[in-house]
Parts: sequence; structure tokens; C-alpha cells
Amino acid sequence: MARVMFFGRLRDIAQCSERPVPFDGALSLDAFRRLVASGDDDLARALQADSTRVAVNATIAPRSVDLVIHPGDDVAFMPPFSGG
Repeated sequence: MARVMFFGRLRDIAQCSERPVPFDGALSLDAFRRLVASGDDDLARALQADSTRVAVNATIAPRSVDLVIHPGDDVAFMPPFSGG
């Protein structure tokens, strides 16, 4: 099981800020996104968006990295950052 956290508009789409996602073995990030969003087309689109950032175990992952999610990981999905 992984702990999944949603921030910003993703929290609104998911209708929760956190949820456990049970699975066995390692999953690619794409497979994990599909599992998290299963049955929710709006969430699936939001998680697949190029602008959505992912952090695994409190480390923001570069887009170029092929992530593997393991049971026990904390995975955060975040909208684009802005600042000034």
C-alpha cells in the first residue's frame, strides 16, 4: 500500500487530500497513476497532465526520471508551482 496525497486543484478533483492505495510489487508511475485514478476520468486526466508534479517520499521527481512506486511509498501529486 502507498499513501497518496493530493494538493491544490487535484485535491478538489479527487475529493480528498489523502488516500491509501493498496497494491503488490513495484509499479511504474504511469501504472500507478492509472491505479490511483481508476474509475475517475477527471482525476485520470489531471494526474496525466504535463503540468502535474510528483513527489515520492518527500522528494520532487524530475519529469525525465522513470519513477517506480513501491508499497510503503508516500506519493504526492501537485499542481504547477507559481511564485514571485
